[in-house]
Amino acid sequence: MAAGSGKMAAEAAVGQVVLPGDVLLLPARPGHDAEQLPLGSEAAPRGRLLCGPGLRRCAAGLLVTKCGLLRHRQPGGGGGGAAAGGAYWVDSQQKRYVPVKGDQVIGIVTARAGDVFRLDVGGSEQASLSYLAFEGATKRNRPNVQVGDLIYGQFLVANKDMEPEMVCIDSSGKASGMGVIGQDGFLFKVSLGLIRKLLAPKCEIIQELSQLYPFELVLGMNGRIWVKAKTVQQTLIIVNILEACEYMTSEQRKQALAKLSGN
Repeated sequence: MAAGSGKMAAEAAVGQVVLPGDVLLLPARPGHDAEQLPLGSEAAPRGRLLCGPGLRRCAAGLLVTKCGLLRHRQPGGGGGGAAAGGAYWVDSQQKRYVPVKGDQVIGIVTARAGDVFRLDVGGSEQASLSYLAFEGATKRNRPNVQVGDLIYGQFLVANKDMEPEMVCIDSSGKASGMGVIGQDGFLFKVSLGLIRKLLAPKCEIIQELSQLYPFELVLGMNGRIWVKAKTVQQTLIIVNILEACEYMTSEQRKQALAKLSGN
């Protein structure tokens, strides 16, 4: 495949490096004719295909927009292959966070303009947050949010043509852990790759740290982490371990945790 200008099957490219301009061909369903309108019980697709970060839909299939490793996740059922749906995305190491709809991030309140708060989320522009985007908030019962507070919320609107908009409630109007983060604790920034590793189900790093000290942890997809332990010393130890995890192997991390638990 020629760099940046080739075409290949999406299934064959999973786990390989893809470059901007590459086109990933999706498997066609047998008997499918683009000129005919599907009717009847066979009209429903076998699965929904999601296009994740680093990819964009085009006439031929999926167009790669950034360099990285192509990843694929099977749909909920697990079987059926790529033809049954799932999600494709490009796993890359990028420094600047690009807001994505649905991402849960940690923002810093920088200003208040009327009924809207301005938040720094680490992107190219600030996000907006309405005072009504909190659980139980009304015109009379407004949330107590001050400049400098940390907000954990998710993006409701995020695209290149509009200002990012955040909310602190889910689709049912519940906070679900989102809102203003406590005053105590320590906020620091790590790479986006490490955040994705920590947010993975059954992350070994989080499980090992939980055996060392009890602590509270908030992870934002924009690379920000908020940590709070019983003492300042324990908080700083957890912060140093999380920052070093990106450059340590599994054995090195276990040795460091064993020395700390021995003390």
